[in-house]
Amino acid sequence: IRDMEVVVPPGIDDQLNYLTKGCVDVVPAEQLAEKLERSSKTGKPLVVKVGFDPSAPDLHLGHTVVIRKMHHFQQLGHRVVFLIGDFTGLIGDPTGKKSTRPQLTPEEIEANAATYRRQIYKLLDPETTIIDFNSRWLGALGSADWIRLAAKVTVAQMLERDDFRTRYESQQPIALHEFLYPLAQAYDSVALEVDVELGGTDQLFNLLVGRHLMREHGMEPQVVMTLPLLEGLDGVEKMSKSLGNYVAVEDEPTEMFGKLMSISDDLMWKYWLLLTDRSAEEIDADREQVSDGEIHPMDAKKALATTIVTEFHSAEAAQDAQREFERVFSSGHLPQEIPELSMSATGEKMLLSKVLVEGGLATSNSEARRLIQQGGVRVDGEAVREIKAEISTTGTESTLIQVGKRRFAKVTFTLD
Repeated sequence: IRDMEVVVPPGIDDQLNYLTKGCVDVVPAEQLAEKLERSSKTGKPLVVKVGFDPSAPDLHLGHTVVIRKMHHFQQLGHRVVFLIGDFTGLIGDPTGKKSTRPQLTPEEIEANAATYRRQIYKLLDPETTIIDFNSRWLGALGSADWIRLAAKVTVAQMLERDDFRTRYESQQPIALHEFLYPLAQAYDSVALEVDVELGGTDQLFNLLVGRHLMREHGMEPQVVMTLPLLEGLDGVEKMSKSLGNYVAVEDEPTEMFGKLMSISDDLMWKYWLLLTDRSAEEIDADREQVSDGEIHPMDAKKALATTIVTEFHSAEAAQDAQREFERVFSSGHLPQEIPELSMSATGEKMLLSKVLVEGGLATSNSEARRLIQQGGVRVDGEAVREIKAEISTTGTESTLIQVGKRRFAKVTFTLD
């Protein structure tokens, strides 16, 4: 764990300000203050839970927004539970979906969960983080238990959720098992006797069901805290691996630095707020200095990239990444190390979009076509904008392909 030497706030008001930095919802804020006050007097730490369905193998910076808030609670001595939804993953989180989500196999869930366990320790303290699996209690519920549980929530309550209501009104199918997801997530809070549950703003409904179910079980309801969804590098869509607008937690330092330098000046301030431990006051002061021309936006962005790379790698790696960025992008040089790819050639020419996908320079054909159309692809130094552009595969020389400002590859084609 690489702590930023944050001084633990002494007073309850200071702790509230620290813990709610960047939050959108705190339901209810006065109850959080009461819980913190009680914990301070009794010495009993709060139980803070965050659930992660292992739906994909890699964590990106968007995921770390809530993980960082978990660490803030850890710094104040509270008991943080990183809950892997191996049971709820079998259902598939319907949040924000216009159709029923494909269910994961147990093998897919276990493989993805294994990578989570490794990646979260880049931010969380491995000695005090509790990792649990909700199959431990959800898997033990019998048919009668599920019926009794389902009786505590009405269909009308479920249809209060925007995505369920939208699908219902547009006559899109809603499978019965999808109603079980928020119910199962809520029961996690009952099983763990949770004091605080964290999640993204898209999870607000599910977290509030947790409060309802805890009351139904005669328990003090949890406090719900939500954090913003982080836009990806494009500044438009939520950070997502499928959209290719992400920065992975395990990206190499140079790749991570370069990606962060590509975000817009406006988005930079949201990244400062949600991805670093700097106070909102410090960030606002820097933003004002940039606005007044006292600090160049490029310098503020370099400081952001250096801060994030340092946290996930090291200060030395961040310095090396900055030097490489400045050498390549400020001076117009090529990177010192360019990946070399060997691809099979079945004919004289191949679609450039296909080369990008097979070479790992784009995550999908649609992303490849979008990159080409936007002028983000160069072949041997020349920009290509034709979606159906082809490149020759018969030459013996390697072809230099550049995608955006950060990704390069030397591609050599070999005949089958």
